[in-house]
Amino acid sequence: MSSVERFIVVLLFDGVDLLDVTGPPEVFALLRRETDDATGYHVVLAAETLDPVTTSAGVRVLPDLTFREAATRAIDTLMVPGSVEVDDQRRVRALTDPTVVRWVQTLAGRARRIASVCVGAHLLAAAGLLDGKRATTHWSTAQQLAAEHPSVEVDADPIFIRDHDVWTGAGITACLDLSLALVAEDFGEAVALRIARQLVMYLKRPSGQSQFSVPIEPASTTRRMDELRHHVTRHLADRLTVADLAEHAHVSERQLTRIFKTELGTTPAAYLESARVEAARNRLESTDDTLERVATACGFHTTDTLIRAFRRTLDTTPTEYRNRFRRST
Repeated sequence: MSSVERFIVVLLFDGVDLLDVTGPPEVFALLRRETDDATGYHVVLAAETLDPVTTSAGVRVLPDLTFREAATRAIDTLMVPGSVEVDDQRRVRALTDPTVVRWVQTLAGRARRIASVCVGAHLLAAAGLLDGKRATTHWSTAQQLAAEHPSVEVDADPIFIRDHDVWTGAGITACLDLSLALVAEDFGEAVALRIARQLVMYLKRPSGQSQFSVPIEPASTTRRMDELRHHVTRHLADRLTVADLAEHAHVSERQLTRIFKTELGTTPAAYLESARVEAARNRLESTDDTLERVATACGFHTTDTLIRAFRRTLDTTPTEYRNRFRRST
């Protein structure tokens, strides 16, 4: 483990999203608790001046140094959060202050790696740092990013993407996943997992994890639906059908369909398939199982059924998905 302290600069400017600024330092600060390394990270907040900065939450934050002072240092990681405006129709639009964009360009030249948090990707794109690269951002501004920067390959699905030395993160709490991935790169997967436990995170999600995966769908409103969802998870490998679910819930198939539509906004069959696809994605990301084993373990039973489900729901094949998102071991 390296004894060199890594200097991390988090940008700070008026209207910035508060969690984008405070989330990553919380992750990095836990490194010293979880390792014997006396150094780890040195995180500073940099702004145009040393005056307090008012975040989007109305909380005022004090910078540690100015952009100009930060530009005199060798930066290990430059972290760029973002800000948005919301109109009367509740439409969200990412903001790119020209002054901040110019400082992003300057500071990026001093950094070993660059990471945007949430809509901070728009600042990286405006600075020309995402040209020809694949990137993600919060789902609500992905279309804006793609429209304004056609040279960027925008993928709104993953929670974070690494393209060489540039990392981009998805919405809000994904800043924790992105920060954990940076820790894993610097200090190893085991350390990152220990930090994830300290944060009481359910798990450390891989980069390919969708912003809209089954485990993070809205919680159901009744105990019966909770039990049905747990039943699906426990029996994914079985030849589970809609009729089986109806029998388990002691209702007719028609009534079961109404329940799913009312509480989850989908059909039982569609939910079954999405749960199986999600389980298959996790196996493709984290194991070397053959497609046959993945299909069997996740209830598809044949590779053809697995492939059709992936094409229908993700517009890709299991093999293409694994090649893109397979976690290194």
